Amino acid sequence: MPVKVIADNRKARHDYYIEESIEAGIVLKGTEVKSIRAGRVNLKDAYASISQGEIFIEGMHISPYEHGNINNVDPLRKRKLLLHKRQILKLEQKIKEKGLTLVPLKIYFNNANVKVDLAVARGKKLYDKRAVAAEKSARRDIDRALKSRQR
Repeated sequence: MPVKVIADNRKARHDYYIEESIEAGIVLKGTEVKSIRAGRVNLKDAYASISQGEIFIEGMHISPYEHGNINNVDPLRKRKLLLHKRQILKLEQKIKEKGLTLVPLKIYFNNANVKVDLAVARGKKLYDKRAVAAEKSARRDIDRALKSRQR
């Protein structure tokens, strides 16, 4: 069964240089899976943190399920990510470096399991973002000019 992407964090690719990514499972409660299946998840301000040998995702908004009941949970609660101990220690060493952080890139279904693509990322400065935008714009102009020449 192919991977079905539910939400993509495009803002993370704009704000960070992605150095490495890793797939992690996520612990969900009750109706959160149904809400994710409906695509009602937002990764825009989400990040991951490591505490006491466990890794948690914070700031990920999963809207309450409309047909749920009193068992609906807080949409912004901390959610535990499932990784091997060795992987968590490796990530912890990397984020101790200056300027590195853990950012979720996308959330998707792999078979019946909800997975998060977690990235070790370095923040971009404002001038870096401008340079990337200028380069993208120049590349678009060149492609447009070549396309018009071929006609």
